[in-house]
Amino acid sequence: MIRTCSMKEMMLQYGQPGMAEPALLVSGLWFSYPDKRDVLRDINLKVMPGERVGLIGPNGAGKTTLFLTVCGVLKPALGEIMVLGKPVLNGDFCPEVGLVFQNPDDQLFCPSVRDDVAFGPQNMGLSKEEVEARVREALSVVGGLELASRAAHHLSEGEKRMVSIAGVLAMRPQLLLYDEPSANLDIRSRRRLIRVLQASKETILIASHDLELVLEVCNRVVLMDEGRIIVDGEPRQVMADDELMEAHGQEKPHSLVPHSVPHPHYQR
Repeated sequence: MIRTCSMKEMMLQYGQPGMAEPALLVSGLWFSYPDKRDVLRDINLKVMPGERVGLIGPNGAGKTTLFLTVCGVLKPALGEIMVLGKPVLNGDFCPEVGLVFQNPDDQLFCPSVRDDVAFGPQNMGLSKEEVEARVREALSVVGGLELASRAAHHLSEGEKRMVSIAGVLAMRPQLLLYDEPSANLDIRSRRRLIRVLQASKETILIASHDLELVLEVCNRVVLMDEGRIIVDGEPRQVMADDELMEAHGQEKPHSLVPHSVPHPHYQR
C-alpha cells in the first residue's frame, strides 16, 4: 500500500526511545514567492541517516524550492526544518547540508578546478594542509584528480558535474541535495554519476526527471505536485502505478513496462 505519513505519526515515531535521529525533519512547511503563492503546501518529510530519497514530479511541483528552504537560502512562511536535530535558520551557513546545482556553471566560478573545490573548505577556516587533503579526497571520490589544474570552463559537461559534486563533498556534508544531477549528460557521464551516487555514504535527496536513475540509486521515492507531497514509498511500487504517475505528469519508467518474450520457435 502506498501512503503518506502525517506529521503527528512522524513525531510519534521519532519520539520512540532508541530511534535514530533523523538526518532531515521537515514539519508543516509552507512557502510562497511574491508572484506565486503556496509553492510549498504543508510539507512534512522525515529522512533517516543513510537513506537515498528520490524526489520526482512535474516542473513547478516545488522540488527545487524545497531544496532551497532546506539549505536556508529561502525563508518559509510557516513550518520548521531540522537537520541532525538542529534548526535550519534562513541565511545561516549550514555545513551539514550540501546542494549540487542543476547547472554546474552556476556553481563553478574559480580560475581552476582545484580552487573551486577548495573554496568551501577555505571558507570554513580550515588549515592549508586540511584544505589540500579535502580537495584531493573529494576529487578522488569523483575520479577527477587529473582535472585539478584545469580551468572549469574548459571541461566537458560531465567533468563539470563531477567537479561541482567534489566541491560540495569537500565540505563533508552529512546531507546532500542533488538537483537534476543527470541533466545534459551523455551516457558515459551519466553512468559514472550513478556509480558515484550508489557509492555515497551520505544521506542523499535527488530531485530528478530521470526516473531510471532514481530506480537505480534510491531506496525511497517522494512524488510531489502543486507544492504537496502526493505519495512517499518504495520506488518500484510508486512508479509502477500507471494511474498515479499519469495523474501527476509522469510516465512509468521503461524498465518497469512489461515486455513480451518472443516464442522460442518464432522465426523471422
